[in-house]
Order: sequence, then structure tokens, then C-alpha cells
Amino acid sequence: MVGARDLQLLQRAFTLAERGRGHTSPNPMVGAVVAAVDGTIVGEGYHQKAGTPHAEVHALNAAGERARGATRYCTLEPCSHTGRTGPCAERIAGAGIIRVVAAATDPNPRVAGGGFAYLRAYGIEVAADVAPRQAARQNAAFFTFMRERRPFVLFKAAVSLDGRIAAAAGTRTQISGAEAQRDTQRLRSEMDGMAIGSGTVLADDPLLTVREVYRERPFTRVVFDRRLRTPPTARLFTTWRDGPVVVVTAAARLNDSPQAVEDLRNTGARIEALEDTSVAAGMGRLGELGVTSLLLEGGATLSAAAWDAGMIDRVRLYVAPAPLGPGGVLLLDGRFLATAALYDRRVEPCGDDVLIEGDVHRIS
Repeated sequence: MVGARDLQLLQRAFTLAERGRGHTSPNPMVGAVVAAVDGTIVGEGYHQKAGTPHAEVHALNAAGERARGATRYCTLEPCSHTGRTGPCAERIAGAGIIRVVAAATDPNPRVAGGGFAYLRAYGIEVAADVAPRQAARQNAAFFTFMRERRPFVLFKAAVSLDGRIAAAAGTRTQISGAEAQRDTQRLRSEMDGMAIGSGTVLADDPLLTVREVYRERPFTRVVFDRRLRTPPTARLFTTWRDGPVVVVTAAARLNDSPQAVEDLRNTGARIEALEDTSVAAGMGRLGELGVTSLLLEGGATLSAAAWDAGMIDRVRLYVAPAPLGPGGVLLLDGRFLATAALYDRRVEPCGDDVLIEGDVHRIS
């Protein structure tokens, strides 16, 4: 039986989990609360960084002896395996907790119900999957990666009032305002990396860095470039302190463009040459490299291909108040995107622009 106070305390755990956004990858964000029988909070914590103690440990340490006979609230099932840290389920049982309320089952196959089973075996009452959709949406990257072994892909674009992303093909066009640009930097700081197509490299020569926002983790930059058109003089190859650059290309380029391959490797780029040059295969390879979340920012062709392949999970548009005209490049290369049909859609002002964000697939 889960009551109103249980739900309040679980929401507190969700709020705590948010403090780890942008810092915990490849682990999920997790928040935990320990409450006495009367509902008073006696300990709380959140997962701060991969490789450091989990949320449950912080909450139990804060509670101390007051954890005995208490209820523990957590946004995700406690782990039951030993990774870089010990199993949290064991710590919970040893602390004298008598009841656990958890938002969702951990999708990690190494856990996936094992934590709940461990607690029940020690006589602890478990209320599982109390808010699974909220938990999955908060940790969309972790859930997508665990279930599909690819990054969670967020497609971001600055778009004119008439649905254009550039004034003309191959032309760099400033569309969004200052606040939207700052918001984009905050968004970049939360993701494992970002991806663009080679056309964007040639047209814009972007740095692909996180600016104005502190980020302590490396930022992976990915260029999808089947024809290997990316020049070794591109500016992104001067930003190695920000993180690695991965160029995804066709395996055939290793033989027919050996000099281009060598030139890019000499810049420090990692060349991922794939027999299957589909976007889906490229995303799968990035998953193997440990990229759990990817911001898709540039190129009508790449974005359209990702859309067609069902690889875009969330859409984030900054809509400017002015049109670009019929000669402009259409969003998603002209494919239909009904923003009103997005799940969990939000629409709000962002400086002079309007931010529209929502999920393409219903997260559960």
C-alpha cells in the first residue's frame, strides 16, 4: 500500500536525482530518501558521479542509526551486484530498513529485479514500480541504452517561423537568439556527446564544444561522413581538450581513400569504418563505444536519415519569430513533424524564441 506521504517523499527523491544531471553517465541519476515511521526525513542523498557512492549510500550515511525501522524511497531499484561500488541492496538490508518504495525496476540486466528479490529475501517490504514512467523519462538515456544498446538521441534545431533551418543549402544562418544559444550550451553539458553530418562541417566549420557552462566530463564529437569529406583542417580538430572526435564512415573508404583516412587519424580523430553505413548501425557502434546520450545538432540530410530510421527519441526546437522564405532549407529535409503529437510536450518562451520539446516515442 502506497499512500500520499509515500508519493511526496518519492517526488523528493526525484528532485534530488536531478542534481546529478550531466555528471553520472554512464550511470543513471538516482535520488534516495530515508524516512522514519512518522514520515520525517532522517537522511537523503543522490548519485553525484560515476564511480562514487550511490544515492542509497549517501542517504543511509546521513541517517545513521535512525535508518533502523525506517522506509527508504528511491527513484530506481537498488543494485544487487558489485561494480565500481558495492551492492546497495546489501547496505539497505544491513542498515535495518524495513520497507522500500522504488519508482522503477532497473533495466540493467545485471540488476533487473535482483535488487528487489534480495530485499524481499531479507524480509523487507518492497513497493516496486510506483512511478515507472517518470523514472524512465528522467533517465531516458540510461533506459534507452540498457534496452537498445544505443545512445538516446535528442534532435535539436533552430528553426524559422516557416520551418527552415538555413537561408540556403550550404549557407551558415544565425536563426536563434542569445537565450536559445545559452540554453543549447546547457543542453550540451548534459549529454555524452553530439553528432553532425559532414555537410555541416563543410558549411559551418563548427567547434562543437561546450561553452559558458562548466563540464568536467569529456565531450564526444561525432561526424557522420560516409564519403569522408571532412577536412583535417576543420576547427573541431583543434579542441582535443574538450573530448574525442569520432568520424563514422564507410569501410570502403579505408581502401579507396587511404590518404584521407591517414590525414584524419593524424589529427587525432578516431575513424570508425563500418560495412553497414546506416544511421542505425552508426548509433549501435556509438553505443559500443559507451556513448549513452547524443545530441543531434546539424545537417538536414543526417537528421532526416535518423528520423527515417526511428533513431530520434526526443525533439527540441527553438522557433524564431521571423521566416526565412521559400528558398530556405526545410527542417528534416521537408519531412512532416507534428509537434502537437509529441509526448510530454512542453512549449515555453526562450528569450525571443519559443522552445518546443517532446518525445517521439512514449517512454515507459
